[in-house]
Amino acid sequence: MSRIFGLILAGGEGSRLGGVRKADLRIGGVRLLQRVAGAFEGKVAELFVASGQIDVSDLALTSLRDESAISTGPLAGIRAAVRHLEKTFDSGDMLVSVAVDTPFLPPDYVERLSQAAAKTGAAYAAWGESIYPTNSAWQLTALSDALEATSESAGPKAILHKLGAARVDWSANAAVDPFANINTLDDLIALQRRAIRLGI
Repeated sequence: MSRIFGLILAGGEGSRLGGVRKADLRIGGVRLLQRVAGAFEGKVAELFVASGQIDVSDLALTSLRDESAISTGPLAGIRAAVRHLEKTFDSGDMLVSVAVDTPFLPPDYVERLSQAAAKTGAAYAAWGESIYPTNSAWQLTALSDALEATSESAGPKAILHKLGAARVDWSANAAVDPFANINTLDDLIALQRRAIRLGI
């Protein structure tokens, strides 16, 4: 039986927020890393966080040292996960990735993306016109091969394009963007307000 592995990408600098670690920010009193990890609970064989810079002792996940994440972006974290799994993954196994600053993931996030990727090799999340390349699912065999042929400086979009990834749109299922993330102080305030409004 094929397995699904989860990957939380948490290697960014948070430069537009004054250099804070986004994983440690709190929305509705809950640490972002904990919120995102909850979306994978019971749905993956193992959950990783690519950063190497944050405390994960209170969570059931594996930290991957991602030395190059700041200089080469989120694909560095994806490469770290593939390197970690390369000797153990089987044909059909999947990797589902997500940015750590995405606190309101839909409950069917892992299922919908992995089902779409099983047919095409890769899939990415969308909400209407907005697309989220870091929030994706990948067949590990196809991903590993594509990474071998892709520049270290490329981003997830390049791999998704190479694999002919499917777009999975949640706009018909969610009234507000479930992939809204935190790049600025205004974003942080807006998502805090959403958490208060939803009571979560």
